[in-house]
Amino acid sequence: MKASDLQVKNLFELKQTLAADWMETLEYPWDILPKIKAMILELGAKLPKTDYEQIAETIWVAKDALIAPSAALNGPLIIGHETEVRHCAYIRGNALVGEGCVVGNSTELKNVILMNQVQVPHYNYVGDSVLGFKAHMGAGSITSNVKSDKSPVTVRIGEEKIETGLKKFGALLGDKVEIGCNSVLNPGSIVGRSSHVYPLSMVRGVVPPNSIYKTAGEIVTRVIL
Repeated sequence: MKASDLQVKNLFELKQTLAADWMETLEYPWDILPKIKAMILELGAKLPKTDYEQIAETIWVAKDALIAPSAALNGPLIIGHETEVRHCAYIRGNALVGEGCVVGNSTELKNVILMNQVQVPHYNYVGDSVLGFKAHMGAGSITSNVKSDKSPVTVRIGEEKIETGLKKFGALLGDKVEIGCNSVLNPGSIVGRSSHVYPLSMVRGVVPPNSIYKTAGEIVTRVIL
């Protein structure tokens, strides 16, 4: 893989998110992370009132979304059509949640974009991350978004190192990625489209598209029959 493989068009189908106009102008998708708050505020003000209810100053929720009474919602926040936010979910703010998503019990979101039909259904933490169309995180899997030494996150592809300049950068999951239960995605992890990560994995760096991540030393091509 090379740096160009990490461009927005190679990870995400942008028609599956309200963030399309913002993201298609970026060189790399992690460049959207510092802009999520401003993006949500701009998008929210333009949402049709026939479809979305503004339930707080910076929170817009589709009228056909299902929000559990025990869920905690903080803005800026947009929740799309037919999305379900389950009991005790905690959305801390700066979250764009697409259509047909599931944000499950005890799941926490912060500074994220969830494209359409993403599922984070059980005990997940997703921070400073972008999850592509139909991405799914198994129970207990999390994105770790800050390095232990608090230094800026870098992205490595072989011998190439890309400086992101971000101290908080969780993960980028391409479209239709599957993350196994109780896995940890280390800061700056990128998983290519249609790849699967085994349960109990510790992922660091870049996983190519259409792969199966078994361990750091064993990543194999996924055969789709």
